[in-house]
Amino acid sequence: MRRILFVCFGNICRSPMAEFIMKDLVFKMGLQNEFHIESRGTSAEELGNPVYPPARAELQKHGISCEGKTAQRLCAEDYETFDLLIGMDSMNRHAMKRMTGGDPQGKVHRMTEHTPRGDVADPWFTRRFDIAYRDIREGCEAWLEALTEEE
Repeated sequence: MRRILFVCFGNICRSPMAEFIMKDLVFKMGLQNEFHIESRGTSAEELGNPVYPPARAELQKHGISCEGKTAQRLCAEDYETFDLLIGMDSMNRHAMKRMTGGDPQGKVHRMTEHTPRGDVADPWFTRRFDIAYRDIREGCEAWLEALTEEE
């Protein structure tokens, strides 16, 4: 089983969008028993809060529910628990490495690593949840393709 953790700053916009987009893609491919997918944030300021309403609404526009998700913070143990830790931007990846003690096993990656796009801009600031959804979906599709080709 592949264990994937998506990470952003607060775990209320980008990383939960990635979590539920990837879960939806995996389910539609009938691979839900081959993947365990979660998300976390590098900050504690949103702990326990639900997915930000505009992010939730963007997911709902695409028929994806994130019901019950609340923000959680990344911890050092997550590095051992998950096979891949996928950050939304360079600041997230830097914080991930600091919080988990580095990246000795090469588990920390970029959301858009398998696409021509750069970092996923934070829609909290840009207000462009549609663009965040597009970039995250493309990233998830590319990651899923890369991971299923490896098998």
